[in-house]
Amino acid sequence: MARVVEIRHRNGTLCARCLVARNAFQRMKGLLGRASLPRDEGILFPRTSSIHMLFMRFAIDVVFLDGASRVLKVVPALPPWRFAACRGAKTTLELAAGACAELGVGPGDELEIVEV
Repeated sequence: MARVVEIRHRNGTLCARCLVARNAFQRMKGLLGRASLPRDEGILFPRTSSIHMLFMRFAIDVVFLDGASRVLKVVPALPPWRFAACRGAKTTLELAAGACAELGVGPGDELEIVEV
């Protein structure tokens, strides 16, 4: 069964239904095959400091977190066929494009990960 969490920022809920990609299949599939990502959904990739957008059909916001869920780097609207990485990141969060700008998420911000 899939684990789902809510991700909160001081300015509001960043992701109401965030899938935690815990196994190899979930990590490999990610957002592949989807035509879009609703504003309240996302995927959290533990133990990941880089992602690729190969075969994707839409742009996403990418947030790199340290071990304490602090934002190290935000890549807004990363388009298909691109890569992103962050040295020192322990977790990567993929969100709908524009989600980070909407709540003002940036480096140094702390996110709260809550079990749903």
